[in-house]
Amino acid sequence: MAIFREGGSMGASGWDYVTRYHGDVEAALATLQARVFQEEYGDGARYRSLEDLYEDEEFMGTEGTHTILDIDRVVVTDAPPTPSGIADYGTLRPLALSRVVHHFGTDRPSVEQYEELVAAASEAGHEEHERSLLGECRMRWTGCYVVLYSDDRPTHLGIFGFSGD
Repeated sequence: MAIFREGGSMGASGWDYVTRYHGDVEAALATLQARVFQEEYGDGARYRSLEDLYEDEEFMGTEGTHTILDIDRVVVTDAPPTPSGIADYGTLRPLALSRVVHHFGTDRPSVEQYEELVAAASEAGHEEHERSLLGECRMRWTGCYVVLYSDDRPTHLGIFGFSGD
């Protein structure tokens, strides 16, 4: 299951997904990216593969896809990225546990809770959006993830971020 919403403000494209998780964030990201690539570019008219897309440095460096395809690596730190840290661009990082508890009221949120918070954030005004779950990702060309639970087992990732300039 992957859910994709495009939105955001101020020229940026916000995106979020829910995808299966089997204990390996990098593998979940790769599976999600393969699925999104197929949805966006599967006809082969512009790119034959995800590798072809990434080799188009001009497109990826200036325009990007405004999807999860703009993320190229997972980092383990939950420290916020910094605009001056060039290595922070294109990263997906876990949302800090304290922020997970703040937004969800638990350290084991469900898919349903995630979807409710994303929907509320998408409908919120600018100030409310900034304080919402989606507002946790403050730097363009980055994303965050939250491990989501079903029956007390980690089963999905909620992934959100934004691209654009």
